[in-house]
This record gives sequence, structure tokens and C-alpha cells, in this order.
Amino acid sequence: MSDILLEIKDLHAGIEGREILKGVDLTIRKGEVHAVMGPNGAGKSTLSAVLAGRADYTVTSGSVTYDGRDLLAMAPEERSWAGIFLSFQYPVEIPGVSITNFMKAALNSRRKAQGLPEFSPSEFLKSLKEKMALVQMKGEFAKREVNVGFSGGEKKRNEIFQMAMLEPTLSILDETDSGLDVDALRIVADGVNRLRTPETASIVITHYQRLLEYIVPDVVHVLKAGRIVRTGGRELVDLIETKGYDGIDG
Repeated sequence: MSDILLEIKDLHAGIEGREILKGVDLTIRKGEVHAVMGPNGAGKSTLSAVLAGRADYTVTSGSVTYDGRDLLAMAPEERSWAGIFLSFQYPVEIPGVSITNFMKAALNSRRKAQGLPEFSPSEFLKSLKEKMALVQMKGEFAKREVNVGFSGGEKKRNEIFQMAMLEPTLSILDETDSGLDVDALRIVADGVNRLRTPETASIVITHYQRLLEYIVPDVVHVLKAGRIVRTGGRELVDLIETKGYDGIDG
């Protein structure tokens, strides 16, 4: 059985008739953490949006295989049920919906899709408390409306909490470090590291080196002008820090 979880071949995609991804190739195996770095406008967030199935992005050619399935043929909710999680760069607020009710609905929706019974109240609350402790969220947060009135750090911490509850197979972290102070960054990164298993994988999308000091990637890719121009190990992060993106070519 193959250990390849995600395989992207010659992916071209864009929005409103403008091509942004211009032939992306990427292979991710179970147990790996891949960092995707690049300047603004390189296509990093477009890649995450396409993988998550955002309807406003159009794939014009190429293929994406996830755990042996044609990802591009799956609806966004099917991708989520199959174990794909996207941590948003700018988490949205959901007024009127508590974190508890939001997570209960998300978990039971996935279990229904998998032909499983809903969580019992005791099972759900036990998991809720364990996962909130993982990301150092106070218990009263469970009663608050999703992201309403949250600071930037609280929103990102809530995203990692959701990830912990859903236990995805492939996590896509789209600039999770954006706007975080050092303490919040450490807490978020610690949560991500604790959730790492030999059967799961992560894509960490970032501009900067500092997140990768806490979440150490197995593979680093540089995305420029819609293409991956360089792939390497952790040493590539140091090269970017020294030369900048302008100094990195294929």
C-alpha cells in the first residue's frame, strides 16, 4: 500500500480568468510536514484554496490525488469528511453560534458521512476539554460565539483547537503565524506538533522563518510566480533568510 497521501501533478488554476498556479507538482507522504514558502502573490493561498475546494477558484488543468481519490472531483464537504482541514489566514466570525455547538455539528456531520453514530454528550465533552487544554484555551471559550470578539491570537488558537477536535489526515495551515506574538506562536505550534502522527501530514504555508523554528518541516518548497522553483530540507529556510526570495531560483 502506498504511503503517498497527496500527489499534485502539473496543477494550473486561477480566479476570475487570471491564472495563478502555473504547473505545480508536489508529493506528500504520510507522516511528513511540508513547508510552502514564497513572496506575496506567489500562489500560496491559491494552492490552499484549491485543495480545500473553494468554488471561486477554477482548475484549468492538472490532477490532485488524495489518499488514492480524485480530490478535484470531490465537493468541499466531502474533502472535509475525508480528513482535509484548512486553517484560514483570516478566520471568520460566526455570530450566534457557540464554539461548542459549532464543533458538535461539524463532528457529527462527518460521523454521519462515515456511517457512524453521533457522539454521546459525555464523549463529546470529554474530547472538548482535552483538546481545549492542548491549546491552552480556557473552558469559558466553549460558550463564546465562534471568533466573535477574539484577538488575532485567540482566533488562530481556536483554529488549532478545531483541528485537534476533527483529527484530520491532511492539515493545511495557511499563514497561521500571521499576526501572532511569540507566546501565541509557541502555543499554536505546540498544538500542531502534538497532533502529528505517522499516518497524517501537514502543509505549512508561511512567509517567514520564525514559525518553522517551532514546527520543523521535513521538506521545504519555494513557490514563486505560480510554480515550485526549489525543494529542499530545513537548510532551505536558512538560505531564504540569507538571500531572500529574489535569490532563490530553480
